[in-house]
Amino acid sequence: MMENTLLIGLSRQTVLRRELDVVANNIANLNTTGFKADGAVFSEYLHNGANDGGFGAANRRMSFVQDRMTWHDMSQGGMQQTGNPLDVAIEGNGFLVVQTPRGERYTRNGALQISPRGQLVTSNGDPVLGESGPIQLSPSDRDIIINPDGSVRVREGVSTTDSGRGKLRLVAFANPQRLQKDGASTFNTPNGMTPQAPTVDVRVVQGAVEKSNVRAVVEMTRMIELTRAYSEVAGILQQQGELRKNAIDRLAEVPA
Repeated sequence: MMENTLLIGLSRQTVLRRELDVVANNIANLNTTGFKADGAVFSEYLHNGANDGGFGAANRRMSFVQDRMTWHDMSQGGMQQTGNPLDVAIEGNGFLVVQTPRGERYTRNGALQISPRGQLVTSNGDPVLGESGPIQLSPSDRDIIINPDGSVRVREGVSTTDSGRGKLRLVAFANPQRLQKDGASTFNTPNGMTPQAPTVDVRVVQGAVEKSNVRAVVEMTRMIELTRAYSEVAGILQQQGELRKNAIDRLAEVPA
């Protein structure tokens, strides 16, 4: 019976540690632009291999805790005005497409800048893709305007008329929960999942970024609850270990 208690307690500690890692990562990315919070899903696992420790050897079902999956909270984070004409926030379910060394990735982190090569890039230096490739700007471009549909227009040199520099490629997904995180605020698609055209209500907001959707108070409260639960289980396991040690010591004192 003590072995059963230890096994069940160990399974509980394992999933608590996993959930602590998820919550800690959420808190660490509280100020990461475009970050989407994660949550952990667990389930009960019934095991038939236990017995009552020899008293009739009757099988008993032990209830373990099983780590099932991690899910993404894809709700929109708050919008923060920056005044930077290169920053964009996306309203709706759309994503920007960026070119990374690992291939195309998808993000809602619109804190953009211009690379030395004149390309519109993310804070990591990855080119932001337009409908015809990377958005290329010229050194003489000024008064950059990014319209709600993602089209980029500038004033070139002393010209008083607008010139087009492409249109941001915006995509959406039928089931964004299937997206896989590939960095703090970028996502990858699993095999068989393809991006789609965004819905008509998706729009780009210039001069703003989408903040992390992590709820600081909720995550901190959860961290405290998980830490207490972990300590309680550790205490129970320690007690069971001491009981087992005392039982062995007493058996050793029994005359042969």
